[in-house]
Amino acid sequence: MSIGELACTYACLILTDEGIPITAEKIATLLKASNVECESYWPTLFSKLAEKKNINDLILNVGAGGGVGGAPAAAAPTVRGATEAAPPAEEKKEEIEEESEEEFGLGLFD
Repeated sequence: MSIGELACTYACLILTDEGIPITAEKIATLLKASNVECESYWPTLFSKLAEKKNINDLILNVGAGGGVGGAPAAAAPTVRGATEAAPPAEEKKEEIEEESEEEFGLGLFD
């Protein structure tokens, strides 16, 4: 996120908090007052966003997004499927036999 984007975001939040309608001119005025330079299209872009979306709704729904997807949950078995399900298979553990040093040829100086 660039400095201009971040400054426009803060300007929109300030205007919303004060109850002032968000316009490109007001965003540009706030940026100028705070000595932040940004590309001229950012204030217009953010003002158009504010026309389409309610900023207060965006603030309240920050945690409601589904940004990161996790592993899908397994489907719950049905009543019929639960009675017919096979018992879980037991895992067989194979013991690893320790190999002697002689098998690796480590006795170089014997």
